[in-house]
Order: sequence, then C-alpha cells, then structure tokens
Amino acid sequence: MKKLFMTLLAATLFFGCKENTAYQAILNDPETFSGAMKQLTDVIVYDIFSPPVASRVYSYSSIAAFEVLAISNPDTLISLGGQVTDFTTPPAPPAGINDKLASLHAFLTVGKALIFSEDKIDAYRENLYKNLEENGLPASVKEKSLAYGELVAKHVMAWADGDMYKQTRTFPKYTIRNETYAWKPTPPDYMEGIEPHWNKIRPLILDSANQFPPVPPLELTMDKDSEFYRQLAEVYEKGGGQNEENTQIAKFWDCNPYVSHHRGHAMFATKKITPGGHWIGIVAIATRKAGNNFSETVEAYTRTSIALFDGFISCWDEKWRSIVVRPETLINQYMDEEWVPLLQTPPFPEYTSGHSVISRAAAVTLTDYYGDNFSFEDTTEMEYGLPQRDFNSFLEASEEAAISRLYGGIHYMMAIENGVDQGEKVGDFVVQNLQTRRNKALATK
Repeated sequence: MKKLFMTLLAATLFFGCKENTAYQAILNDPETFSGAMKQLTDVIVYDIFSPPVASRVYSYSSIAAFEVLAISNPDTLISLGGQVTDFTTPPAPPAGINDKLASLHAFLTVGKALIFSEDKIDAYRENLYKNLEENGLPASVKEKSLAYGELVAKHVMAWADGDMYKQTRTFPKYTIRNETYAWKPTPPDYMEGIEPHWNKIRPLILDSANQFPPVPPLELTMDKDSEFYRQLAEVYEKGGGQNEENTQIAKFWDCNPYVSHHRGHAMFATKKITPGGHWIGIVAIATRKAGNNFSETVEAYTRTSIALFDGFISCWDEKWRSIVVRPETLINQYMDEEWVPLLQTPPFPEYTSGHSVISRAAAVTLTDYYGDNFSFEDTTEMEYGLPQRDFNSFLEASEEAAISRLYGGIHYMMAIENGVDQGEKVGDFVVQNLQTRRNKALATK
C-alpha cells in the first residue's frame, strides 16, 4: 500500500510539474497564420480600401511575415532581400525566439500600420497572445519573439515608405475630359477616379509599371460596322443579367469593395472583399488542401500577394494612359438611356480589366507553386451569401473571373482578353524572377 502511495505521489509530481507546451501546437498550425490573414482581410473590408491599396496592405504584411521565417530557416527559405526592388534582408534574430510567433507579430504590426481601424488588429493580437500564454508560452520567449518581429516590421515599413505611396496622396485628382470616348464617372454616385497615379508606385518584381503594356485598345467609334461597336453591343446584350448562369458568375466575382444602393431618398452601402482579397481567400483554400505547413503557407500568401501588387500597378498604368470610357456611359448615351449593368461600374477607366490582369497573375503564381490541374472548391464568397464554385485549376478560375466582367456589364471583350494576356506576362515574370534568384541563392550556399 505504501509502495502504491509513493508511485501515485511521484506521478502526481511529474505531471504537475510537466511544462505546458500546448502553445507550440498553436503556433505550428498554419491555420493560425491564415486566421491572422482573415482578420486583416476583414479590416480591409471594414475600412473600404480600394483594390490597388488593398494589394499594398497584403504584400507588405506578408513579406514581413515571410522574412522572419526566411532568416530563421535559411536551409529551407531564402530571404527576399535582393529579390524585390530596393529591399535588403533584415538583421538576424537573437537566440531563444519562436520564429512563428515573431512572424505573426511582424505580419500584424505591418498590417496595423497600413490600415485605419488599428483597434481591431490590437484586439485580435491581444487575444492571440493571451491564448498562447494560457497554453504555456514562456514570458522570455514571448518577449524576445515580439521584439524581433517588431524589428523586422520596422525594417519592412522603412522600405515601404520609399514606394511613393505617401507622395501620391498629395498628387492632383483626375480632371474629367469632355471627349466622347474618355472615361467619365458613372452612376449611381459618379465617384471620382481611383488612384490615377498608381503607376508611380514602386513595383516589387517588375522593372517598371509599363514593362508589359497591353496592345492598344480598339479604335473607339460608334460606327455600327466597327469591331468596337460590336463589342459595345455585346455588353448591352450580355451585361444586364438576363442569363442566370452568367449572372451567378458575375456576382461571384464582383468583389466591389463599396456598392451603394439607392431606394428613393435613402442610400445605404454594402462592403465586400476586393478582387485581390478573393485571391487571398483562394490561397487559404489551396494551403489547406495541399496540407502546407506554417512556412509553406506564409510563402504561398507572399508570392501571390507580390503578383497581385505588381498586377495592379501594371493594369493601372494602362487604365490611366488610355482612359477608355465605360460601356455604361456609351450605352446610356447612344443605345438605351434606361440600361443598367448587372454590376455597379467601378470608378476608374475601363481598359484593361483589373480582374483579368490580377486574376491571371495570381493564377500563374499559384500554378507555379501547386502545379497544373489543382482542383479546388472556392468558398470565398459564401460569407456574402453566394454559393461555392468549383474549379479544375487556378487558370480556369482566372478565366471565369475575367469573363465575369462582360456578364456584369462593365467591360468590353478587348479589355478582358488583353487583360488576361497582360496578367499572364506579369505572373510569368514574377515567377521566373523569384524562382531564378532563389535557385541562384541556393547554388551559392
């Protein structure tokens, strides 16, 4: 009996003193990072960032997270220092950090610096860290990890400050031109043009904003025998929501961050994810299906966000060079003054289609990472009341995203087809340069 008592006492002491390391499982879980990314997306939606600006938030935050992991794990990851424009590798970490916690902290710190609703990031971060502490995170590990994450975040933000974003906030707004075929604000709010100087923003991988200009738009004319008029008539025929399947496709890929609704004298707005936000959602789906670990998940987000960022710069360079009028303007003026497109026309020029460019760039990048024929169920829009859509590949999804703009009544086919080509070139360049430089770095080790 005495022997049994001593055995139970020893077991009690052993398990009672055993260190709680449950926090490690939380930090090793890639869903922890995807949860932080979802929180950032929710804030981007709440703050109503435009698609180009949202891509900037995603890219710098992701790069900060990735850099912590790359520097901490040089055998498996390569720092983006020297790969993305003007970026240098941050200092090495001290001993005793948890690289995943430092990565999360760098991500959330940069994200907080780039959005408006800082309190939402603060609350999320505090809850995350409290949960980790309750699951055994040692105070010394937390202190060192957060300090290093802060260091990398400051390094990334100092670099981000040189991308011309702040300067473009003071540049003049677009002055509306009276020419028939020049872009003009559209109903119902006639909002001013978004980011007319986005081509001044420093790209991450592209050599310049105009490195991959699309072919020029068709001659804009109301000659009924012209190809442009045929494409305008096609928008009039297919872009008003008459076909149910096309309507579902258009709504699924709408991704307009701010849609206003007018009921008599009342007006209210709905907010949704941006086009880039939709593709960030697809990354989350892909990482889960592929069974990616924490580092692989962060790398997938980072590579995709880089492609999105440069895709928007390339696309906006053409939009504000050609300044092509939207179909809604011409249809109302020359064909049917009562016609309304299925989707609300976004407030910037028509050519090329932003969805077409950035979706293709993202799809090319994801295809490089996961391979061809990576089928997936896209549930990204379910929280906005839309059913999932299934795709056999990322490229197939990008094709549907592109054609959705015709079905929505907001783009001509020339902007869609040439936008896809433009995005393909951007995506290929991003993939080739990141891959080539990564291989070169590995070869020198």
